[in-house]
Amino acid sequence: MGEQMTVKTCIITGFGINSDRDLADAFKMSGSEVELLHINDLIAKPEHLDDFQILGFPGGFSFGDHLGSGLVFAHLFKKHLKDSLEKFIADGKLIIGICNGFQVLVKMGVLPNISGEWKPEVTLVHNDSGTFIDDWVKLDKKPGSECVWLKDIDSIELPIRHGEGRFITENQKILDHIKDNNLDVLTYSGWNPNGSTADIAGICDKTGRVLGLMPHPEAFIHAENHPLWARKKIDRGFGLDIIRNGVDYFGKR
Repeated sequence: MGEQMTVKTCIITGFGINSDRDLADAFKMSGSEVELLHINDLIAKPEHLDDFQILGFPGGFSFGDHLGSGLVFAHLFKKHLKDSLEKFIADGKLIIGICNGFQVLVKMGVLPNISGEWKPEVTLVHNDSGTFIDDWVKLDKKPGSECVWLKDIDSIELPIRHGEGRFITENQKILDHIKDNNLDVLTYSGWNPNGSTADIAGICDKTGRVLGLMPHPEAFIHAENHPLWARKKIDRGFGLDIIRNGVDYFGKR
């Protein structure tokens, strides 16, 4: 039996990102080596991205969300790191964007990237309630989805904490494409907390290797993270399943 490869994950941080260490802990618990890398350091040395198999965009409030959640971060990546990120994806590597990280990916045009031209085709706007939401939601995986991050997951409960989580598409044609090609990999079940179109909570690209979602898997890596863990007899953090799937994609193939 061959030696299992060491999986290295890069977690982007800086300028208002605040869930970077939580996401790093999740990847470490899943068996990956982790490096937290400030966006300015990556811009200064884009080739550093070649050292990693997984790239994580964590949650937070990048640049204070002053111009719209994730917008400035998306602009910096697209302006300075587009070629490096395109190579990263083409090389068969994995990306996950959570909450603010999801907002960054859609505003860059990385997700869903139906046109192949990095054009923003969907976005995330203010919750239809007009208020920030901090709660737990149940999610269902889309049958037929080939997203590697969601392997062997049918449904999952995760926390949400966002003010701009309402998923909308540029037009009906894009929504139809997303649904017809099973890119709407995660939907809210029973309760749509923010008014997202078609109850969409997360999408992936056509490769199944780039995932963006509003709920926070890195915030449910211990049973005790769940407010009802004792009453429901929860014995582990189910959010870790998503992160571990990413690491195992390389480590156990």
